[in-house]
Amino acid sequence: MHPSDAIVGSMSSLLQGRRIVLGITGSIAAVECFELARDLMRHGATVVPVLTPEAQRLVTPCSMSFATGQEAIVELDGRVQHVALLGDVPGRADLLLIAPSTANTMSKIACGIDDTTVTTMATVALGSGVPILIAPAMHGAMFNNPMVAENIERLRSAGVEFIGPRMEGRKAKIAVREEIVHAVIRRLSDGRMKGRRLLIIGGSSAESMDDMRVVTNRGTGETAVELAKAAYHEGADVDLWMGRCSVPLPPFVHVERFESLADLEGMIAGIDHDLVMVPAALSDFTFDREKGKLPSEAKVTALQLRNVPKMLPLVRERCSRVVGFKAESGVSREELVNEALASLKRNGLKAVVANDLRDVEEGRTRVVLVRPRKRTEMQGSKSEVARQLIKEISKL
Repeated sequence: MHPSDAIVGSMSSLLQGRRIVLGITGSIAAVECFELARDLMRHGATVVPVLTPEAQRLVTPCSMSFATGQEAIVELDGRVQHVALLGDVPGRADLLLIAPSTANTMSKIACGIDDTTVTTMATVALGSGVPILIAPAMHGAMFNNPMVAENIERLRSAGVEFIGPRMEGRKAKIAVREEIVHAVIRRLSDGRMKGRRLLIIGGSSAESMDDMRVVTNRGTGETAVELAKAAYHEGADVDLWMGRCSVPLPPFVHVERFESLADLEGMIAGIDHDLVMVPAALSDFTFDREKGKLPSEAKVTALQLRNVPKMLPLVRERCSRVVGFKAESGVSREELVNEALASLKRNGLKAVVANDLRDVEEGRTRVVLVRPRKRTEMQGSKSEVARQLIKEISKL
């Protein structure tokens, strides 16, 4: 067994059974390809590295062979690797990922020139219909060159998809590895949500007591993030409105932040999505905020709670397809379902995801998806449950 086999599928099985040709060209960002290849493998992929002569000045074929457990292709010979991997033949690879790609490589591909291992792979992939993803990396002036920009548009019109770049100062840097990996997963998914605009409202709201202190709800925001990832993978255009949270936010999803319910209420007018999911832990009350800071020496401080408008009905006024979330604690399954059905009817929702807080722990959960005439139980890691939920919600 090759040492690299130990990491295959260690993060997920989202790319299990998928073979990806990784084209590496002569950008300094090529030094990141060792970890990029292994991140793809951690999601189950087999990665075949292909290096141009210029790339070999930055990373060695031996290092990429060690990273992937696959022979690094540095020249094309009688095995016609370009055809065997990407031609119209049985067992071909699922995707050509060129990361990083130089301006030179992109322009050659756009003009049908195939004088390197990577450009020849691209010529065959374009001719046989294998998907191509390109992650450019170069100096900003090169990326902004009108001829390069024109060639990028030619590639887009041929169905090639681009990831990044990240513009930092005068540099067009390669997209972060996480963004590249999730773009690959998205491109190779079933695309159940392709063309649909989804809004996810997550995290916890926080209501100010004074200029320093807030009262908030328990919640990490993890469910919202996992739903956003799962929907992105299935092709949705995802917006994530996030309150307070304690998990990293995905760099490949558009995020807007809110803190209080008043903040969120002010954002609701901007909803024009096909579907809204609301796993947020939102407050039911707020305070008449004290100016300054309440004295910390006071033994007793009286605070007046005020009801605030429920957000679900306001969201429902803007979108006809809304999925709510209902959390209870210490109830029976029948009571949990009945609470979900009551929320379903009261708020005019398409579905409610209900759970008992006793069934939630770090990284894992158990829920029941309640629709008017159907109940679906789900449990597992939060990422697994999120994928199941998106699969079911995509049918709405």
